[in-house]
Amino acid sequence: MSIKQDLLQLTKPYYLINIILSFSYIVLKRIPGICNYLFQTDNCEFEGRETEILFFLLIVIVMRTRKAGSSSMISYLTSSFVYMKIANMILWFNADYLMGIVYSILFILGALLVPEPTYAGPNNIVYFRGESNLAEQLAADKATWLITFYTAWNPACVAFAPVFAKLSSDYGLDNLKFGKIDIGRHPEAGTKHHVSDSSLSKQLPTVILFQEGKEVTRRPTVDSKGKLIKFFFSEENVQMAFGLNNLYDKAKSEQKQNNKSISNDKKHE
Repeated sequence: MSIKQDLLQLTKPYYLINIILSFSYIVLKRIPGICNYLFQTDNCEFEGRETEILFFLLIVIVMRTRKAGSSSMISYLTSSFVYMKIANMILWFNADYLMGIVYSILFILGALLVPEPTYAGPNNIVYFRGESNLAEQLAADKATWLITFYTAWNPACVAFAPVFAKLSSDYGLDNLKFGKIDIGRHPEAGTKHHVSDSSLSKQLPTVILFQEGKEVTRRPTVDSKGKLIKFFFSEENVQMAFGLNNLYDKAKSEQKQNNKSISNDKKHE
């Protein structure tokens, strides 16, 4: 997304509330007057333990966002919110037990009442309702399928959603199709295709290319030692990894030939 689109996203309640919760302790601890009242102190500076927690938080955020392949301001924020709010909770409890409880209640209410907005832009995606639905479609349809195995709660999957939607709009044809299946809701699909839906899984999202019902390639994949190879799910990387331009040209050519054959058959009837 562009900077303008990112800024528009930030005006949505989910982002406003999470930004407030994520920076509440840092901001309030540094504002004279408010700091003196809340923390009952004359010194509005971070103490040694607070500095250590904030420094550790920074390291965790950098490591997790790199693993998630975040590439925009919104992606970084989304990947960081949980860790920032947990750090704030620790800081508030460390400062005052009662304020820690109040913050925890606000944390939980925010998560329940203001869920993260899902991508609602143009797309050409088929959503599968279980492994049986997916298997039937792959067996019955000779089209090439590019399918994302994802979970709704995973930040990397959320960040990849608009990228995959754009690719489906740009490359989708009758014989080159794009699909998604939520393995959080349908874990049997993850089990069959060897994609873990664990909260610690490094396989989310996983994109698999199927041709004639059989898996051709996937990302991320594993090396010869069975170690997962990191893959950043940017638009360009997905295009290159799956050869989407070549697949599109081939599918377009086949589509024209099929249309021509149908037209000739009608003329001879």
